[in-house]
Amino acid sequence: MTYTPAPTRYDVPGFYRRCGRSGIRLPVISLGLWHNFGAVDTPDTARAIIRRAFDLGVTHFDLANNYGPPEGAAEETFGRILLEELRPWRDELVITTKAGYYMWPGPYGEWGSRKSLLASLDQSLRRMRLEYVDIFYSHRPDPGTPLEETMGALAQAVRSGKALYAGLSNYSAADTLRAAKLLRELGTPCLIHQPRYSMLDRQIEAELLPALEREQIGAAVYSPLAKGLLTDRYFQGIPADARAGRDPRFLTPAQVTPDAVARAKRLNEIARARGQTLAQMALAWTLRNPVVTTAIIGASKVSQLEDCVGAAGKLGFAAEELAGIEGVLGAVGR
Repeated sequence: MTYTPAPTRYDVPGFYRRCGRSGIRLPVISLGLWHNFGAVDTPDTARAIIRRAFDLGVTHFDLANNYGPPEGAAEETFGRILLEELRPWRDELVITTKAGYYMWPGPYGEWGSRKSLLASLDQSLRRMRLEYVDIFYSHRPDPGTPLEETMGALAQAVRSGKALYAGLSNYSAADTLRAAKLLRELGTPCLIHQPRYSMLDRQIEAELLPALEREQIGAAVYSPLAKGLLTDRYFQGIPADARAGRDPRFLTPAQVTPDAVARAKRLNEIARARGQTLAQMALAWTLRNPVVTTAIIGASKVSQLEDCVGAAGKLGFAAEELAGIEGVLGAVGR
């Protein structure tokens, strides 16, 4: 059956925020394909999640060369779905990829050299069957490559037409300021930075968020649900299909501590009083800072995606709600 996106997908104008000083707007909730879209995952589920995301107005799909498993598989999965389902609506989509983590053997298969970044971008375009991506990121800083070379590669990607915008991920505040200056001088300003951020991981608040505000760079935060700890998934133990139960590479059972679950349950009480699920409140909390353009979520089920998108229905917080959240969090993650 031929896919036709929902005609209501743009019925909520407030679902989109301007990214930094640019003219582009992104949905406040974006779909990341870090997990659940690899060769080991069910293709029909991946297809259903991506289609439903677009139906709900999620136009931003975040990938990287190494997403899988194995590496590259998520881009291949997305490329097939794009070809078969979404190709007529390509101009309504913001598709991103990154390079910097390990992809292939030898000295050019990772990090931030010009050789590595540009070769990786070409591979990503082939896997996704695209002529260009909307945003190309340096996925991590490379201590062995001059920053001028890495930023020069990003600028070349934009000048060549293979990317529309340049972005950074996992850079410190100091490196971000240096990189932004270089990109500006090269005529390809940094559009966006992708850091990890959640109620349980607040390290970017001290230096990085102020740096992004100063440079007028948007933030696309990842892991806003702290790998599922900021949901009700672990209230009754570790389900077999939860990440800590089936894929301990990224969340181990040992990390699902009694203290973490107790904090989540207290936060859940605040969320329920707001008329939200815990996941929805956790997402709204990351978006309370106007520097944060979008929160990137993962989903293994359509219902999880729908719940997360529902966060956009209530993004504001009363002062007493924020005070109550701070009382639960204390100094966690800072």
